[in-house]
Amino acid sequence: MEKIRSFNDNIDIKNKRVILRSDFNVPIINDVIQDKTRINLSIPFIQNLLKKQAKVLLISHLGRPKNDQDSNFSLKPVYEYLKKKIENKVYFFSEKITNKTKDKLSFIKNGEIIFFENIRLNKGEIKNDENLAKDLSSLCEVYINDAFSCAHRKQTSIHKITKYVKNSYAGPLFMNEIHSIDMVLNNKKSPTTCIIGGSKISTKLGVINSLINKVDNLIIVGAMANNFIKFKGNKVGKSLVESGSEKIVQKIYNNLDRGNCKIVTPFDFVVSSSTDGEATLKDLNEVSENEIILDIGPKTIERISNIIDISKTVLWNGPAGYFENKNFSNGTISLAKKISNITSKNSLISIVGGGDTISCIKNYKLNVNFTHLSTAGGAFLEYIEGKNLPGIEVLK
Repeated sequence: MEKIRSFNDNIDIKNKRVILRSDFNVPIINDVIQDKTRINLSIPFIQNLLKKQAKVLLISHLGRPKNDQDSNFSLKPVYEYLKKKIENKVYFFSEKITNKTKDKLSFIKNGEIIFFENIRLNKGEIKNDENLAKDLSSLCEVYINDAFSCAHRKQTSIHKITKYVKNSYAGPLFMNEIHSIDMVLNNKKSPTTCIIGGSKISTKLGVINSLINKVDNLIIVGAMANNFIKFKGNKVGKSLVESGSEKIVQKIYNNLDRGNCKIVTPFDFVVSSSTDGEATLKDLNEVSENEIILDIGPKTIERISNIIDISKTVLWNGPAGYFENKNFSNGTISLAKKISNITSKNSLISIVGGGDTISCIKNYKLNVNFTHLSTAGGAFLEYIEGKNLPGIEVLK
């Protein structure tokens, strides 16, 4: 890979305004942060910039707001948390970013932070807007992207801003993700197993077709597996199934014939009539019309565990079930413990990624060990697929 411009301690940022694009896209319920992992990982670098007497302009997104007035996606809880964790002054800027914003920030001093409201509440962010890029770039002299998880997004604060900021760099978390994933991919040993969870199959079609040629076992879990189960003529009740998934699954199986990869899908399940209901075990094709598949069953867990036992490399992205309810968390927890156990014996190279996967591990306070734990989801998968990610390309 072409060398990426990365920030280092020799770069002088004293008395300079530095835009730090972080990833604070964390689960928040009733203004309470449910998982602080991404924030805590970012704090040491923020403190390092402050120690160097930079004026830090902190930018992040949160979720997918419906419009620029959507108060359900405010970063105010993250701001309140950072104020407690960082001794330096932290200000919150709640206004939209315009060509007049620069004048409103003249009060910031060396070693202080201005934390901006959710960048996606600015209309131009998602569209990679030229005008927003100019307005953002006018605020700083240095730009640092430390949000690898957003590197696959061609959006203003990730991509277009670098057109106008000459001194643009990747941050330490960004580079650590790349180095760790490269280390695993370049040194992977066979048999290689990839476990993919989550809900939408259409967004992961490319990576699945790519992995078919790179791995020995492809295990599909989570709501995504429902599409494969239904495709084979089995009942899935009220379970989440993506519209038009039949053609996608057919294409995957057609491509499967060209390689030696085996696709494994669940064959027993934990079901309920609702996501907050009680758990019931069902075998393949026993799911009734009013039931939802919410986790993999014990037979499927055993089958996956046996595959992990004989694997030398495991890539895992996405939970196996609706872990938010403990009744449907056993699949994800079992996979985490199994992969961790084999990794600890130095007999497995493991890379685990995805915000939901990490949330489950943190929520249930699992003491686990992996070769690399990635906070990225979509970017993690697309990088493995071999795509040129926009957020990386502009930093080369």
